[in-house]
Amino acid sequence: MQKYKTEVEAADALAEKYQELKAEIGKVIIGQEDVIDKLLIALFCKGHSLLVGVPGLAKTLLISTVAKVLDLEFNRIQFTPDLMPSDILGTEILEVDEESNRKAFKFVKGPIFANIILADEINRTPPKTQAALLEAMQEKKVTVAGVNHKLDAPFFVLATQNPIEQEGTYPLPEAQLDRFMFNIQVEYPSIEEEIQIVKRTTSNIVPEIKPILSKDDILYFQNLVRQVPVTDNVVAHSVNLVNKTRINTPHASEEIKELITWGAGPRASQYLILGAKAVALLRGKYAPDIEDVNAVAKSVLRHRIVASFTAEAEGISPDDIIEKLL
Repeated sequence: MQKYKTEVEAADALAEKYQELKAEIGKVIIGQEDVIDKLLIALFCKGHSLLVGVPGLAKTLLISTVAKVLDLEFNRIQFTPDLMPSDILGTEILEVDEESNRKAFKFVKGPIFANIILADEINRTPPKTQAALLEAMQEKKVTVAGVNHKLDAPFFVLATQNPIEQEGTYPLPEAQLDRFMFNIQVEYPSIEEEIQIVKRTTSNIVPEIKPILSKDDILYFQNLVRQVPVTDNVVAHSVNLVNKTRINTPHASEEIKELITWGAGPRASQYLILGAKAVALLRGKYAPDIEDVNAVAKSVLRHRIVASFTAEAEGISPDDIIEKLL
């Protein structure tokens, strides 16, 4: 890992590395600029993300490419209705020592023991398996048979959900959705982008990806993000924005009270500030402003507010409500 003399020098280096990361990812992924931005922001904030998009939008390819350019270990877990907690966390097996003939239990690590985890279609598995993953996300450790097993840092979970098929699924409850820093919407590519995708994926050219950052670099930059100073008015803007979503407070307008049944909690305010800090550094600034908070507002809030029946009946989405708040 490269040593930096000052925090300012490190901040400049992060902004430079960020452009290199995007260029390297762009060798494989065409378009999806906003999705890539949000993934990297969440990573540098030590946050987890929920990707929502229809099948076939290269979500798995994107995440595996991010793992390669960051030189991190990547595992994909396909969530199914019969998946058990031990299938992702690991289990103990009885092992016989050949020399002494003694029997002992040995812990075999599950796929969660990696740096970047793709939890594919997390809403297809029962709540107890979802809870096992979400506990590991929060505690950064796994407990099996009363023994704690620490997960390697950095640890980053990206969960995907298919917004179309809801039959036979187990939607994540609001309390568990709140553990994800961002809800990232993955949209269809434009016609021009899709033409480039078809040309690139139907040839035999395989782009070479080189690592841009190491584990130590990532851990250093994660700590650097938290050292970024924030002015009181930016913190006040974030807290006021979140308070406007709470219909039982005087900060919420009458229009918003009709459109929301449940607002965001304090974790939203924390993630707005953390996200704004990362955005500022990646844009080459040394402190965030209100514009940086607004840049992450939709991703932070869209899964933390519950739209009312009135909003749904009028076709008003959470993003539309957030636009009104801003």
